[in-house]
Formats: sequence, C-alpha cells, structure tokens
Amino acid sequence: MKSLFAKMAMATALGLGMMSVQLPAHADTKVGLILPYTGTYAALGNAITDGFNMAIEEAGRTDEFSIVTEDTEAKPPVGLAKARKLVLQDKVDVMVGVVSSGVLGAMRDFVHQSQTPLIVANAGNNLATGENCSPYIVRVSFSNGQINRPMGTWMAENGIKTVYTLAPDYSAGHQMIESFSAAFTAAGGEIAGSEFTPFGQTKDFGPYLTNAQSSGADAIFVFYAGGGAINFVKQYGSFDIKTPLFGSGFLTSPLYVAAEGEAAIGVRASLHYIPTLDTPENKAFVDAFMAKHGTMPSEYSVQGYDAGLALMAAVDAGGTDKENIAAALPNVSYVGPRGALEIDPATNNIVQNIYVYDTVMGDDGLTQKLIDTIPSVRDDVAGCQM
Repeated sequence: MKSLFAKMAMATALGLGMMSVQLPAHADTKVGLILPYTGTYAALGNAITDGFNMAIEEAGRTDEFSIVTEDTEAKPPVGLAKARKLVLQDKVDVMVGVVSSGVLGAMRDFVHQSQTPLIVANAGNNLATGENCSPYIVRVSFSNGQINRPMGTWMAENGIKTVYTLAPDYSAGHQMIESFSAAFTAAGGEIAGSEFTPFGQTKDFGPYLTNAQSSGADAIFVFYAGGGAINFVKQYGSFDIKTPLFGSGFLTSPLYVAAEGEAAIGVRASLHYIPTLDTPENKAFVDAFMAKHGTMPSEYSVQGYDAGLALMAAVDAGGTDKENIAAALPNVSYVGPRGALEIDPATNNIVQNIYVYDTVMGDDGLTQKLIDTIPSVRDDVAGCQM
C-alpha cells in the first residue's frame, strides 16, 4: 500500500495537483543503479539504493522496474566502464546514481552521446548542470555550488570575518571550497588559508588542523564525506581545536554522525536535507524509513527516494523509452521530505531549500537543530546550453 506521502508526491509531480490520478500500466523499465558499493563512499551508495527501492516499493510498482546494479568504486575509469556496460550490454532505459563528481565528469560524454537519461542522485559536479550540461542529465541531489554558496554568505553575515578551508583534493573538494570562498569573500569575508588533502589517502589530519588553528582564522570551513568526514571530525575533537568548525553538511551527515561522537557537537553546516525538518511530508518519510530500516534517513536516502519518485513521474508522463523519460524529467516538481523542489529546465539542476543546522545532543543521541533556511536556491545557467 502506498504511504500518504507517496500518494501526495506522485499526484503533485508534473503539476497534477491533488486530483485523482489513475496510473497507467507500463511495460518494464530497465534501470541501471550505478553507485559505489565498495570503498570510501560505500555507505552512501547503499543509502541511495535503500531510498530508491523504498520509493518504488511504496508506490507498489516493483513489477514495472527491473534493476541492474553496478559498483563504480568511486573511481572515474571504473564508473565510465560500468556506464558503458549498463547501456551497451544490459540495454538499460535509464541510469540512476553516481556519487563521485569525478565519476560523473568521466561519464558525461558517454551519457550524452548514447542519449541515455541519467538521474544524478548525489554527485554535485557543477559542470554537469553548467557548461557541460546535457538534456540527458537531470540532477535530483544538489550541485557543489548550491550547497556552499549560501553558507559563505550566511557566515559572513553572522559575524565571521576570516576562514581557513580544507577539503580533499579532487573535483568535488575544489568546487565546494571555490563556491564557498567566492560567496564568503563577496559578502566581505577573507580566506586566511586553504589546503587540499590527498583524496582517499589522508588518515592523519593533525598537520592540517594545526595549520588551520595557527592561521588565526575565526573559523574553519571544510568539505569531507563518508569515512573521511568521520576521521576528520574525530581528530578535530581529539586535538581540542578552539577554532569553531563549519562545513558542507556532509561533514556531519545523519548517516554517520553517531560514529563521530561528541566531537560533532557544535559543528554547524549547510545541507539540502536534515531528518528533523518539521513538516508533514518529512515526518511521514522519516516514520516510513525508520519502520523499514530501523535508522534515521540521511540526505543520501532522500536523494535516492526522490530519484525514484522523479523516475516514476517521468514514466507516467512520457512512457518508458529513453527519449520520453529524458524529456519528462525536467518538468518534475512536488513537495517532498526536504521541502518544495523542482527541476530548472534551463540547467536540469534541482531547485531546493538549503538548511543551516547545528549538531546537538538530543535525548536519543546526536541530532540536527535547524538554525536557518535559505529558500529555493537556484544555480545560475553558468554556460549551460541545452
């Protein structure tokens, strides 16, 4: 049986409102889930998969979609090879997933040339919905700039004058920090220093934390995710750094904040979803996810869930073939767990709220306390020509 939220979301997608909708019967749609299931970002891949499957199951439509999974290992050459397999060998109608911005960058030309729709359920590579955009790439997660620009402005407006930045040395790390820094300096702030740590190799953050504290900056702003985030936050706490820590919300994701322990308390971050949002749609989603998985959902779970909702809406609007799915996806809009969202047809990137939150100790452990909401954040066209 569909949950109340699933019914509402599917009814409102593509502007159908709350009218009664009879879902048409469809031939089988073959979906390639292309995500990391091993390595640093394995937990993210599994969370996205859980969210996607939950959306399809809630809607009672598992018999309409056959799913093939492939492990990108978060490595660009592997991701490209797996994308080629899914399209050329498995003959999928649509691909869903991609966690690493580097993998998305490597896949872009093949996706475009093969005219296979790709619903991006994580990777924030700015170029994919900017100058390298494609009518076959639609993002339901975030762009790296979208998450961080608002936080740069917010921190400057809230009295922070200087910041030291840190991030892993790969495309997402650079884009996250560049977007934050541009917004922060435009609002009157100053970057006191910046370093990029070897991606997937840095175990000891001590020298970088020492440099950050020695800079005399008012705050440290970082992007780390997955295992890297856990290690960074725990070491930040063990070094007893006095400089306050801010970051992209992936730093203290609900998916793994418990593993970071008390070191995460007081870390402020910006993100497009936190499970403590006080809305009917989010409460319904959280209750359903908890009942099924026994844990709180994360932003990754929501991205997978929304990828499932968007795909079903596109199939209902246009049918199961590649071209019609690609054409229908930019028209998807509804109110979901993270709030109102839509796809900007000028870029195929999502338009959504960004939330500033604090990590606090609640009755049942670490949780998220909403501080501020920046509504309807939309990326510039940034050279995109569909």
